[in-house]
Amino acid sequence: MTTFHVVLECEGIPQTAGSQAAIDITNEFKERPWHQNVVCTWDGLILRLEADNDYDENGLALRDEFSDAITAYIEDPGEGDLRIVSVTKNFRL
Repeated sequence: MTTFHVVLECEGIPQTAGSQAAIDITNEFKERPWHQNVVCTWDGLILRLEADNDYDENGLALRDEFSDAITAYIEDPGEGDLRIVSVTKNFRL
């Protein structure tokens, strides 16, 4: 089985919203069983989402879902720069 580890980052999130957004987005993705090992973190400047799935070989699907979650959980997300940092293919027997 092939899985993909996708890493996304969004800069430009308001300082006052990032910490709570990371918690809310992590919890939101727990309700999306098609993604596994989901973690959203905030380092004070960058909101980062990491997840594994078995279908998103280019990270675009997760990027769309992350964008939707940012919009849902941050009242004024500003002009955040959302980008795909990496997609790593993992093979499992």
